[in-house]
Amino acid sequence: MSTLIVAVLSFVGFIVAYNTYGRWLSKKIFDLDDNREVPSKQLQDDIDFCPTDRQVVFGHHFTSIAGTGPIVGPAIAVFWGWLPALLWVVFGSIFVGAVHDLGSLIVSLRNRGQTVGEIAGRVINKRAKYLFLLVLASALMVVLAIFGLVVASIFAFYPQTVLPVWISMPIAIALGIYTRKKDAHLLFPSLVALVIVYVSIYVGVYYLPVDLTAILQSMLGPDLAANPYLSSLVIWTVILLIYCFVASVLPVWLLLQPRDYVNSHQLLVALALLFVGLMVASITGQADLWNSTPAVAQELPAGAPPIFPFLFITIACGACSGFHCLVSSGTSSKQVEKESDAQYIGYGAMLLEGGLAVIVILACCAGVGMGIYQGEPTANGGFTYTAVTDATGAPLVGQAAWEMRYSMAKGWNGFGLRELVAAFVEGGANFLSAIGIPLEIGISIIAVLVANFAATTLDTATRLQRYVLQELFDSTPVTRPLAGKYAATGVAVASALAIAIFAGPVPGKGGTMLWPLFGAMNQLLAGLAMMVTAFYLWRRSKPIWFIAIPMVAMLILPALAMYYNLFSENGYLAERKVLLSILGISVLILQVWMLFEAILMWPRVKGVLEEALPPLPEKNAANSEPKYAKA
Repeated sequence: MSTLIVAVLSFVGFIVAYNTYGRWLSKKIFDLDDNREVPSKQLQDDIDFCPTDRQVVFGHHFTSIAGTGPIVGPAIAVFWGWLPALLWVVFGSIFVGAVHDLGSLIVSLRNRGQTVGEIAGRVINKRAKYLFLLVLASALMVVLAIFGLVVASIFAFYPQTVLPVWISMPIAIALGIYTRKKDAHLLFPSLVALVIVYVSIYVGVYYLPVDLTAILQSMLGPDLAANPYLSSLVIWTVILLIYCFVASVLPVWLLLQPRDYVNSHQLLVALALLFVGLMVASITGQADLWNSTPAVAQELPAGAPPIFPFLFITIACGACSGFHCLVSSGTSSKQVEKESDAQYIGYGAMLLEGGLAVIVILACCAGVGMGIYQGEPTANGGFTYTAVTDATGAPLVGQAAWEMRYSMAKGWNGFGLRELVAAFVEGGANFLSAIGIPLEIGISIIAVLVANFAATTLDTATRLQRYVLQELFDSTPVTRPLAGKYAATGVAVASALAIAIFAGPVPGKGGTMLWPLFGAMNQLLAGLAMMVTAFYLWRRSKPIWFIAIPMVAMLILPALAMYYNLFSENGYLAERKVLLSILGISVLILQVWMLFEAILMWPRVKGVLEEALPPLPEKNAANSEPKYAKA
């Protein structure tokens, strides 16, 4: 019952927080008012600015921020024990992450959908704007590289997921065109699309897994296919980033909104199945949290960094993530239909992401304790899984199974994305098996869930990086030719591809090396975004204590982690990891510089409103009636 009790208490805490702390922030601090006109109506162009029902925006926002962050981070953090990871997820989501997301969304809503970086130029000073944009560009390069590797890894390790993930794209486009032309509700078509995705999961498992490694070997021969630059991981990464280029320049209603809406339903179905499976497995004694994993680890793998401050940067997206400020101010704020939707989208989506992270922690501990598996192809081209057994032939369960999956002998750097993703995929599938879902189907459901969310984050991040690079490139005559939509998107994709392939010791293998860098950069970005929100409130003589405390934490903790990554005995500099060293040092310098600018401005701006935005051109009466994307 311990697994179920932990899950229920966590979800009850999130529900209570939404209806108390979240409501207090929305009404008393930010004073949400539906009479204020929002950017989606002020600047409606039906490409980026598009007034949209809150259910659709929630679907886009949640699937964009969720990605694989609340999966890979908790899967790593349970090395330190499930209890510290759980406490950071629950309390971090409520008091840090959700506050950060809500503040970023509202500040952008009141500044015509500008990104947090642009707003920094007005509420702090112009230098802060460019410093912030440089931090954003650096962070997004790493985000794109990591999430590209995650999806490529899932395709390489779980070939049965390729069909259902890729079939989601044309379905979403058809859905977008249909609802746009017919002015139809998205709900029913989305549910039909979800059924098609689940049917394709069945087909992918039993009849049509797409094993790119086998295809490459048959086309190129075993010797040429063994070239690390022609591995399935690298090829999938290239294909995914090409897809990102195309997807990120399309209108939001054509692919982004319908795909994210379908993905949000997929997640809700998967979360419901996981929770029911967790409940059954816990009640029947199959999933026992206490006997599967230590609450607080007494032994760590060789080379593991200290729990402080690394717990707080390893679990980023599940508790607090600077990337969320980019989604809030980059895409979501351009679609919100009215201000009162901000609590539901900004605060609520972060709490649901915290709920996902709780499920991941339990799956990587109690779920893995139910057994671990190895995949084998079947005669008809499908996939099946068999349990790993001990010396007596009995399936490994409990702590023995967990220790096999999280083998200490590998050392901290011995774990790749395969092991980390597999911990959640197999642990989650074990929960599903408790309610009668075949193991191979359960593994595919969870793997497709992870891949779809990572793909959503990928093309959203590409679109956001395009916004950031356009702003940076447009600031000087030398770089202005790169400020166009397609040129900036090309730079975004090319830089991410270079990091994904060349950052690690072997092409395409740098994911786990990049994760600590991503975590530190991500949390520094969160601290800087909260600083912008604090300045916005300070200029209006509003209380700031609720955001000042997490802001300071998210500036100090990741800076310590970054310093450790750079200068420790096994750090980037000692091991001559040039690319990671350059990125890490650059971000630290930019952070210190921006803090210096903020400290100089802070005493002079209380109660002094920033310069107003220029007036908008008058609306064309013939186009004054907006079209809405409906849930």
